[in-house]
Amino acid sequence: MRLIRVHVACELRVQGAAVLTGAAAGHVRRVLRLRTGDPVTLFNGDGWDYSGRIVALRGDHVEIELDDRTEGVPESPLAITLAQGVARGERMDIVLQKATELGVTRVVPVVTERSVVRLDPDRTERRLAHWQAVVIAACEQSGRARVPEVMPPLPLARWLGELPDDAARILLWPGAGRALAGAVAAPGRVTLLVGPEGGLTDAERDAAMEVGFDARSLGPRILRTETAAIAALAVLQSAAGDLAEAPE
Repeated sequence: MRLIRVHVACELRVQGAAVLTGAAAGHVRRVLRLRTGDPVTLFNGDGWDYSGRIVALRGDHVEIELDDRTEGVPESPLAITLAQGVARGERMDIVLQKATELGVTRVVPVVTERSVVRLDPDRTERRLAHWQAVVIAACEQSGRARVPEVMPPLPLARWLGELPDDAARILLWPGAGRALAGAVAAPGRVTLLVGPEGGLTDAERDAAMEVGFDARSLGPRILRTETAAIAALAVLQSAAGDLAEAPE
């Protein structure tokens, strides 16, 4: 039987009831087309999956009785922050979706000189809400019980000036003298910087390297920004994360 997982923004407890409203209720009723008695699993980002059954459908409310909880899929031992140059529409959605599936811990959208998308305050708020919804949907599909953090967009220069000191720093750069494979050999914290369509400028590359970024390449071909981010995350997780681990 297919496991139905739904994210909720409320406290959950076993032997308790959860009432879904708004988008979550609409998703259960109109998209998943679930009915009274159907099993469903809820998660709220606390690391646990809460299983139960639908006991009532009332208007735009769905009531679920929870009867058990299980520890969610473990997070990767490699905690990756992906700083992604803001890309256009669907490309950014793809990066967020696949980064979530590949176990990224945090995504920071950075605005660079070649970023095609320019966000005013109102549009930024709407876009951030959309990105968060993309990440949540990817968690529902992939089985993750913790939701990656999506930060508000920041200018690249400002972000570079506010970096914590407890993570290895990797810049994805075509033509770099060293390959990404081998950049990380053990679990820990990593910050990965990927440019937007058109890439980073030479000045932006130099600014990143001045604050400790190690320029690495994914090979001889020029990859689209969404391909580069996905491929880089897969390489890092295979080397020092959990991508190559067999499920227990």
